[in-house]
Amino acid sequence: MATQGVSAAERILRKGLLPVCVIAGAAVIAGFFFPQFVGDVVTGQGWLVLALLFFGAGLGYIALLPVETGEPEENRIERGATYLLRVRRLTWIDSVKHFLSRQDPLTFGAPVLVLAVFFAAFLILPEGTVAATNAVRDFLLRELGLLFLGVMFLSVLYCLFLLVGPWGDVRLGGSDAEPTYTYPTYFSMVFTAGIAAGIVFWGPAEAIFHYQSPPPYFGADPQSGGAILFGLTYALFHWGFSAWSAYTVIGVPIAYFMYQRGAPLRVSTVLTPFLGVDGLDSLPGRIVDTLAIFATIGGIATSVAFVSRQFLTGINFQWGVTYGDLGPVLFVGMLTLIYVLSAASGVHRGIRRIAAVNVVLFGLFALLLVAVGPRSFVLDRGMAALGNYAAHFVQMSFYTGGEWVAGWTVWNWSWWFSWAPFAGLFLAALSRGRTVRTVVLTGVVATSGATIVWFLLMGGPSLYLQHTGAADILASISAYGGSEAVAGFPMFAALPFSQLLMFLFLALIVVFIVTSADTSTLVVSILATKRELAPSTGSLVFWGIFQGTVAVTVLLIGGGETLQAVAVLTGGPFAVISLVALLGLTVSFRRNERGHSSLPGKLWRRLPTVETPDRLDTGPGKDD
Repeated sequence: MATQGVSAAERILRKGLLPVCVIAGAAVIAGFFFPQFVGDVVTGQGWLVLALLFFGAGLGYIALLPVETGEPEENRIERGATYLLRVRRLTWIDSVKHFLSRQDPLTFGAPVLVLAVFFAAFLILPEGTVAATNAVRDFLLRELGLLFLGVMFLSVLYCLFLLVGPWGDVRLGGSDAEPTYTYPTYFSMVFTAGIAAGIVFWGPAEAIFHYQSPPPYFGADPQSGGAILFGLTYALFHWGFSAWSAYTVIGVPIAYFMYQRGAPLRVSTVLTPFLGVDGLDSLPGRIVDTLAIFATIGGIATSVAFVSRQFLTGINFQWGVTYGDLGPVLFVGMLTLIYVLSAASGVHRGIRRIAAVNVVLFGLFALLLVAVGPRSFVLDRGMAALGNYAAHFVQMSFYTGGEWVAGWTVWNWSWWFSWAPFAGLFLAALSRGRTVRTVVLTGVVATSGATIVWFLLMGGPSLYLQHTGAADILASISAYGGSEAVAGFPMFAALPFSQLLMFLFLALIVVFIVTSADTSTLVVSILATKRELAPSTGSLVFWGIFQGTVAVTVLLIGGGETLQAVAVLTGGPFAVISLVALLGLTVSFRRNERGHSSLPGKLWRRLPTVETPDRLDTGPGKDD
């Protein structure tokens, strides 16, 4: 057995991180829970630095813990996803020397050039850049809204068919393939990579926005009892089965063609039935991979920037602490260090472990909300919202009424599709040895279930406190320019154990964004590296810092909303690519995957058989 993470440099770094985490953690906890004893000794940016040192040192220490890896790396000859997910550890000199020679010129150069041109255009012609971007975005959301609605609904239906149909029986990698990760690890990495910190902020916020301005489909009065039900229903709709299906309809084709046909771990692998494995290096395939990189960097970098701003907005709302322009930059800088360290440590170390920490915190927070929240209200309204969600799912999926749908539903679907290449590729990379049915069960059902529970546990108390007058959450949001970042704080302040809830809430924000950013860094590094070469440490460091640089640029010169809109524009192409992927997958399944059993067929065969006699005697017989 070989042990990864026992080098002298890593041992020294681990030894340094542990005391920093303990000391900074003690200071943060003292200031957070016992402010009367700390007073004004540390204020403003000092508290931010301590908090970042605590989270950064703790997560960094976890990422760098050694792990048994089996056979020494120099003896491995494996290829495929397992090889590509294992970071190629070159010396720093070799990393610098061979960095550019290992990069694909198009997939590496185009996203860097496009983002550089975008920020240059924003600096030189800010109004024109914003106007042009908004015009394209508005056309996409309004004129092509039906495309997003239709493709998303088809994605749900296709995932449902894979779940119950005969093709769900296909084992990725062959009948003898074994899963690389245990199921809890598999679920935690899939869930945390694809959701980011948006779930934390929008959990208490989305339903209450719909409570204030009800969806026109239901036609409820603002801030009424009906608005509570319909607000929860649409929150579940926007974050439930439809959303996660967008990832899965990209992930399953990549996984199938990679493990069954020997295609590379690339988003362009979905085009295998049309281009062939050898044709994926052609211009169409490389364009798809380039779009995937741009969408991933745009989505993650703007998310990091917005999360940083929202995190500090929440801190300012709750404690009146201000940080100036330097605060968000410090926050992004520390986040970048954490996710680069996690990505560079590899899937088996940092990414896997921080995802586990994320799920544990997520579960602990949910249990605490169950204990202190309005349980009967959440259960009653939650069950009603679930029933309403199921009853109106088809109608909501195709409802096209007005600006509200364009601004909420179509925008959400475009955003989920823009994240689909990165999340779908990671889902595929983890899925060797799993059946297609298990992949769909995890990528759609299990993840949606966890998300739905979260929105009920967070949205329910938010609506209850607002509706009963126990807290004026809408006024707090309005006071901060409509920012969803502050919605959780007045809610927690009205509940027992408010300080503990706020502390875990802030911790979840940091951990959720790290688990998405470290995965995106790895995925982008794979896509930008030449085919069949594992990304080097230098490549991961470059792309991680590049994402952080984009986030800092957004914070310093603005343009975050515009860049986010540009990133969302890639949702249109990937909605179309999803259709192409499903068409190719269907043709391949029909040709190559015969003889499998559907889930209803399996259940039917397991039913006990009842033998019936050939003749029923109704009168007295010879045995009487």
